[in-house]
Amino acid sequence: MHSIFRAAARLLGLAALFAAQAAFGQGTKNYPDKPVRVVVGYSPGGLPDTIARLIGQKLSERWGQQFVVENKPGANGILGAEFVAKAAPDGYTLLMTDNSTHAIIPFLYTKLPYDADKDLIPASLTARAPLFLAAHPSVKANSFQELIALVKASPGKYSYGSSGIGSTHHLCMGYLAASLNLDMVHVPYKGTGQSVPALVGGQVPMVLSGYPTLAAHAKEGRVKLLAINSLKRSELAPDVPAIAETIPGFDFAPTFGLFAPNGTSREITAKIGADVAQVVKLPDIAERMRNLGIEPIGASGEEWAKLLKADAERYAKAVKISGAKVD
Repeated sequence: MHSIFRAAARLLGLAALFAAQAAFGQGTKNYPDKPVRVVVGYSPGGLPDTIARLIGQKLSERWGQQFVVENKPGANGILGAEFVAKAAPDGYTLLMTDNSTHAIIPFLYTKLPYDADKDLIPASLTARAPLFLAAHPSVKANSFQELIALVKASPGKYSYGSSGIGSTHHLCMGYLAASLNLDMVHVPYKGTGQSVPALVGGQVPMVLSGYPTLAAHAKEGRVKLLAINSLKRSELAPDVPAIAETIPGFDFAPTFGLFAPNGTSREITAKIGADVAQVVKLPDIAERMRNLGIEPIGASGEEWAKLLKADAERYAKAVKISGAKVD
């Protein structure tokens, strides 16, 4: 009698398992069949938020479902990353972030509420946004080479503003200073919303920031664009040299993309990557991105995983050079 009950229980268990697998397979096939929430671990208006909203409109049209952007700022993007890492791995909660989540933060904190390599899966390398080194008009240098000479002639005299200790801006400038043997003072601010106005107001002579925050000031002569932190020059300012022209291989241009919680099916992450790749290649989206200093990419999650690994090696060195540590 007991054996009959055990057999029946096994059959019911198998039936439930097959039903769950069938439902999951159907859900994967029809993905998405409800709104997709995209968490941004930074405040509205920043590059991750801007990119999420640019692609979100087109994905909503393509999918027939809402692409809802939800800002969860705090702790350098950690709060947003933790939220998504602990979400259900069904493709309906994603993270839009920059490469700092995986390539910088793990080297700054001794303990994190998520494991970057295990808890979040890259789904789409969406875009890249190089940063410009800008100087106040009072700085007596009109080129990157002149700036280098000026700083070398007066060790410790010149400072630079950043978006905070351990930010891409801080680490990039620290690596630059070490590479060229420059003695500069770091002045951390709480984001570019503070650092760029400090530059324009003359509180700091230099700042590294994205094109959208500097373009209007540069056009009006309130700041001078002297270099860009990517491997090549930008179409938006072709006369501004890449730092890589002076330091071969120098590339600290932030990349941006989507992550999904670990356990999300390969079919879903592949669909997200493929659809985002098509969206960023649409003429109107590509043009809007470029006008904001954002380079559309649209590569797969696998490609971003390789790039993140290389980024992590580069930023590990930058963190060590800068001596940055948050805890």
